[in-house]
Amino acid sequence: MRLAQILFSQGFGSRRECAALLASGEVRLGGRVLDDTDEDLATDGLVLNVQGADWPFHEHALVMLHKPAGYECSTRPGRWPGVLSLLPPPLRRRGVQPVGRLDADTTGLLLATDDGALLHRLTSPKHHVAKVYEVTTKHPVDDALVERLRGGVVLRDDPQPVRAAAVECTGERRLSLTLTEGRYHQVKRMVAAAGNRVEALHRSAFGPWTLPAELAPGHWQWLEAAGAPP
Repeated sequence: MRLAQILFSQGFGSRRECAALLASGEVRLGGRVLDDTDEDLATDGLVLNVQGADWPFHEHALVMLHKPAGYECSTRPGRWPGVLSLLPPPLRRRGVQPVGRLDADTTGLLLATDDGALLHRLTSPKHHVAKVYEVTTKHPVDDALVERLRGGVVLRDDPQPVRAAAVECTGERRLSLTLTEGRYHQVKRMVAAAGNRVEALHRSAFGPWTLPAELAPGHWQWLEAAGAPP
């Protein structure tokens, strides 16, 4: 692929801006300055250094973000800043979108991608992609609460019971809750329907991906789409 097209596809601006970036000598490959917009490069395994930062080529972007509290999972945020503002400009320019949503006060693993087919696959209720939440409750957790969540609780907008795929008590006021669907405020509403209240909520896993302990709040990392569920 032509060098200028590579930069454009990765979100480094308009074609004119990409040409100016090359002319400024701020794009390197293995220490060599790249300044020819028409130079052809193989994209497989390509890692460019742009303005001092390494940037691996990805035909489609898939990233994991450790969402802090106080951010909205919206491309048009209102009360809170948008979570996409935590990502670098090239990712925002190429149109990555949050995969599903976390409430503004919920922390943890959030995926973002510009691959529409992958986004649909990860969020469609037909695919039952598991998501794990660490829940801190207002009142102590007992066996009866765990059994109600396992057996199914009825939410106000749906007469059919909603069940957790897995529930584990992890502390006096802590639960690990696995869901395979994504309804509005689902964890909070399920816990409330079971007789308790969510005080804090953190997503620790989504499908095959688990939030690494070393990934600090507000930071992100690349993922390979090959690891996505089918």
